[in-house]
Amino acid sequence: MKADHSQTFPPGLYIVATPIGNLKDISLRALDVLKAVDIIACEDTRVTGKLLNHYGIDKPTLSYNDHNGGERRPKIIDALQQGQRVALVSDAGTPLISDPGYKLAKEVQELGIYVTTVPGASSVMAALCLSGLPTDRFLFGGFLPAKQEACRKELRELVSVPSTLVFFESAHRLQDTLGVMQEVLGDRVAAVVREISKLYEETRRGSLQELRTYYDKNGQPKGEVVIVVAPPLVVAETNEQIEAKLKLLLASHSVKEAATILAEETGQPRKAIYSLALKLMEK
Repeated sequence: MKADHSQTFPPGLYIVATPIGNLKDISLRALDVLKAVDIIACEDTRVTGKLLNHYGIDKPTLSYNDHNGGERRPKIIDALQQGQRVALVSDAGTPLISDPGYKLAKEVQELGIYVTTVPGASSVMAALCLSGLPTDRFLFGGFLPAKQEACRKELRELVSVPSTLVFFESAHRLQDTLGVMQEVLGDRVAAVVREISKLYEETRRGSLQELRTYYDKNGQPKGEVVIVVAPPLVVAETNEQIEAKLKLLLASHSVKEAATILAEETGQPRKAIYSLALKLMEK
């Protein structure tokens, strides 16, 4: 006799995180929810089907994506209003992050229907952990516009944001995007993280110029890509703090040593800090 999983889960919408690579990166609770719900709404039924087959889960699936969201939302909401349990998943990672799920969740919440989340894998958080850059404050920028002028405009709005920046990007646009980032943001330290939790997982770290040069020479990478960019070296509210730290370091270290120490602490290019240290020495 099969276990009745539905008894522990009330009717409503379940926002379920799925693996971003390794199929084992899914929570036990997520598996219980997927076994208990009446319908699973997913970006691509074929992709989600592989996950369900791997864990022996046999549930009806319904595609819900950018192309059919307007048509499918009323059907999903109707099912919820009839007291059914619906799981919302994306192809990989946490739903609502750069996908149409937020429109569904918002509408369901406004109707007073039960909504909960089953947390799990997120490429944003994973890339931050792998980047070696400051993680105390970060801004997720999603996908930048494909057209370079629109991309420049969006990046200009982020130039002075005192936080690590995280972006999704397509592999075939990586080199162009790194070039625009260097042009607008300056030659900051950054990391290109790809194939997270998969066999060929890779994190490549360097200045934006170094990363652009590497991929120009070696060609575009394969797989899903996340770009993590360090905060600006100097912004109005932190300029005095950075100078104060440099002055303290310069009292007991050489310019080179002080620049290296502060670069490691802030995740900023050592050359930029070295130049700032030289200016302080001249005062």
